[in-house]
Amino acid sequence: MRSVLTMLGMIIGVAAVIVMVAIGEGANERISAQISSIGSNLLLILPGSTTSGGLRSGFGGTPTLTMADARAIGKELSAVRLSSPSVRTSAPVVYGNQNWSTIVQGTGTDYLEMREWNTVSGRNFTAQELEAASKVCLLGQTVADSLFGSEDPVGKIVRIKRSPFTVVGVLERKGQSPQGQDQDDTVILPITTLQKKLYASAHAGTVGVVMAQAVDAESVKEAERQIAALLRQRHRIGPGQDDDFSVRNLSEMLALAESATKIMSLLLGGIASVSLIVGGIGIMNIMLVSVTERTREIGIRMAVGARERDILSQFLIEAVLLAATGGAVGIGLGAGGALLTSRYAGWSTVISPGAVVLAFGFSAAVGIFFGFYPARKASRMDPIEALRYE
Repeated sequence: MRSVLTMLGMIIGVAAVIVMVAIGEGANERISAQISSIGSNLLLILPGSTTSGGLRSGFGGTPTLTMADARAIGKELSAVRLSSPSVRTSAPVVYGNQNWSTIVQGTGTDYLEMREWNTVSGRNFTAQELEAASKVCLLGQTVADSLFGSEDPVGKIVRIKRSPFTVVGVLERKGQSPQGQDQDDTVILPITTLQKKLYASAHAGTVGVVMAQAVDAESVKEAERQIAALLRQRHRIGPGQDDDFSVRNLSEMLALAESATKIMSLLLGGIASVSLIVGGIGIMNIMLVSVTERTREIGIRMAVGARERDILSQFLIEAVLLAATGGAVGIGLGAGGALLTSRYAGWSTVISPGAVVLAFGFSAAVGIFFGFYPARKASRMDPIEALRYE
């Protein structure tokens, strides 16, 4: 019973470390999946602020980007692989007696390739359909499920703002964005169709945002520089004047979020590690009591020839065994706790082998550190005084 109570602190400490690290790793994995769902090496070009009559509008207040800007970014810059303009709005979509209000997004043909977004049924719209402003569309999984259920939407007619559109494809499921939005709750159609036949824009030819993809990860900064230089030239912005656009590196922004999550994971692990130190102090206390109670045994062993290092090894091994056994039990409890957290709290958890090895190794090290003082005290006893101890 005394050994079990001695190990209890170590068991709780190791279990806490395993659960906390599993929660942190689960959060990291979820953010990594969200980052990969957006696409790689992407830059977002947004309309900037402008000044008119002394009045400054905020970012996006004035549509300063055009279809021609988007085409120039994709064709004239060596560091840019693809580009696509985009306009977003919301509208009800109707099929039969079903309706669903969703995000309607007008894009170019390269948008899905940049987002690494495939179709599970049907196809993407073509360049000819983009040029002709054809009434075709692709449905996200949430929209397809809400309007069609188990029926295949490809080839069916849906109505967007009372205009008929032919569904040419259904997109694969993307899940939540890093901002928590459902990426599958969308309808994608040619941007020319949205501009000419769905919404009559007061600024014909302007776009809400331009998405560009760099050639590779090393070219992202160069692509950012080239885009800024090109748009300043096209918009006739002189030296010293503010940009009427802004270029944002999506990978950089999301990497910051991932870094913050890693720091939180380390913090949780550090807090849980305090329990291990408390457990180690408990082992030291029990070992000191054990040395006192076994003073005569120590004296007898020394009298029959046991050396100082033999006594030291004996008590040190006992301390390490207590700590390691407590660590092994704690790993099992921690793994069970992580699974229960995932099941009942709905948090994604990942039990990494590295965390298990680290927790077990740390518990053994705590046993050595806190067991050394009692073992050293036992090994330095005077055999005669030890034999006289009552």
